Amino acid sequence: MKYVLDTNVVSALMRGAAGDLERLRREAKQDVSIPQPVRAELAYGIERLPRSGRRDRLRARYQLICDEIPHALWTDEVSRRFGIIKAALERRGERIEDFDAAIAAHALALSAVLVSANADHMQRIEGLETEDWEQPA
Repeated sequence: MKYVLDTNVVSALMRGAAGDLERLRREAKQDVSIPQPVRAELAYGIERLPRSGRRDRLRARYQLICDEIPHALWTDEVSRRFGIIKAALERRGERIEDFDAAIAAHALALSAVLVSANADHMQRIEGLETEDWEQPA
């Protein structure tokens, strides 16, 4: 099974969250990826912090995770899925942030499970399978 990690999961990994780390260790490296929008959100979050030791430590953890976990590229199929997601939710009168739709689109394009602590929010997207690695299996 393939997994795509949401921003909140990568943030938890950066904090050393035991449940997420343990689950990540059980998966084959090639079966887990971080989509480009997650990398962008994390880079922005780190860069907006004031210069400090904390920012330096977060930047180092972010780099380590990005070096260790493959990234999922934004392809034409991701763009197509993004459009489908946004239009479907819009027709139902439901809003979703663009980055959330883009992250979900990566998972759908890769036929992967989206790992997210925000699974309830993401389950509004048709066909998207989600898991929360912090919750007991």
